[in-house]
Amino acid sequence: MPQPLHHVVIIGGGFGGLAAARALRDAPIRVTLVDKRNFHLFQPLLYQVATGLLCPSEVTSPLRHVLKNQENAAVLLGEATDIDVEEKKVILADGELGYDTLVMAAGMVNHYHGHEEWEQWAPGLKTIEDTGRIRQRIFSAFEIAEREPDPALRREWLTFVVIGSGATGIELSGMIGEIAKNTLRGEFRSIFPEESRVLLVDAAERILPSYPSGLSMLAEKSLTALGVETATSARVVEVNERGVVLEKPEGRSVIRARTVVWASGVAGSPLGGIIAGKTGTVLDRAGRVAVAPDLTIPGHPEIFVIGDLASCPGKDGSPLPGLAPVATQQGRFAAKSIRSRLEGRPAPSRFRYFDKGTMAVIGRGAAVADIGRWHFGGRFAWFLWLFIHLLLLIQFQNRLIVLIRWAFQYFSYNRGARNLMLRGTLKLPITRPGENARDGQ
Repeated sequence: MPQPLHHVVIIGGGFGGLAAARALRDAPIRVTLVDKRNFHLFQPLLYQVATGLLCPSEVTSPLRHVLKNQENAAVLLGEATDIDVEEKKVILADGELGYDTLVMAAGMVNHYHGHEEWEQWAPGLKTIEDTGRIRQRIFSAFEIAEREPDPALRREWLTFVVIGSGATGIELSGMIGEIAKNTLRGEFRSIFPEESRVLLVDAAERILPSYPSGLSMLAEKSLTALGVETATSARVVEVNERGVVLEKPEGRSVIRARTVVWASGVAGSPLGGIIAGKTGTVLDRAGRVAVAPDLTIPGHPEIFVIGDLASCPGKDGSPLPGLAPVATQQGRFAAKSIRSRLEGRPAPSRFRYFDKGTMAVIGRGAAVADIGRWHFGGRFAWFLWLFIHLLLLIQFQNRLIVLIRWAFQYFSYNRGARNLMLRGTLKLPITRPGENARDGQ
């Protein structure tokens, strides 16, 4: 009787999970990729979907299509809710799945530092569903302001706050600034979108705190050109329907804003806490699983944890950042380890991340790049960012469509994915002559 094939179960179809699955191509094993969504999401471009530049289909790739020619791989649409470490089973919401080797690549979720109630007023940006909520809020704000006769309330609707000045916060605030300054210019009759206020808030002393200070200065200069204000050393202490309350060295201040976006933190998937409880390993402050140098859980060599869910020290001893290149390299490393074990060869004992640098785009023709010894910004960094992100997209079809979208938007300033529909019984204010922003001008 033939020996059953070694079964590798991968939880999560993000960069790490998909890289692991693809690297196991042609191996004499069974690979099952489990995800509660049937598509791979290109998260680095989520902010462009949230601001109407791209459509959801252009940053997603069906997992079954990506793996259709890999005969040893299967895709299951399912949600992992628990792990039975002793019996080597993944417990799904509607069943269970046995494994010989488990690769956990479940990613991260938005983290509100103990204030989860803020999410209703300040949505984060981690999923494709988040992009719809943020896009609806941004473009609805202008529509409501157009009909609002009260100048004070109109100003609230035309004030946008982005909390967190990492790459996501920089990119989102820059895009909102472009929308107000360029995309919507001249489209309204009662308001001037270009007079909107966009505020980027961070508790750190400067924006882009993980980048060299010179790049922070370049980024702030580019944001200022787009009309974006920055408020550093400002800790958010309250978020509600009408805006945010900031704690600054000089005291508290209230920012009245009807559109607030959260880009200030992420935490490991709840599955991290489950596996930590079952194996006795620890979680870091962000809820990521502390792994051994070979990305396995201490005492459980059959369980790999990779990507955003793994707390893995880099060269300087601090945990590696939650970036796509980190997850991709870790996925390939896990696959190499699995192959080595099955072939009876020593598996690599330590994961070493090859840092290719980080980049952040601010707006049209403006980006910053931190690549080894080179720190630069401007148009060249922007073109380099475009080129790299096109290459990283999974499908050729998506690369072509995104390139066309970018080119069209560059020359027209238009954003095609900004459709809105009035829902439910929402009552918009009724403007009357003499009560709007343009009357008398």
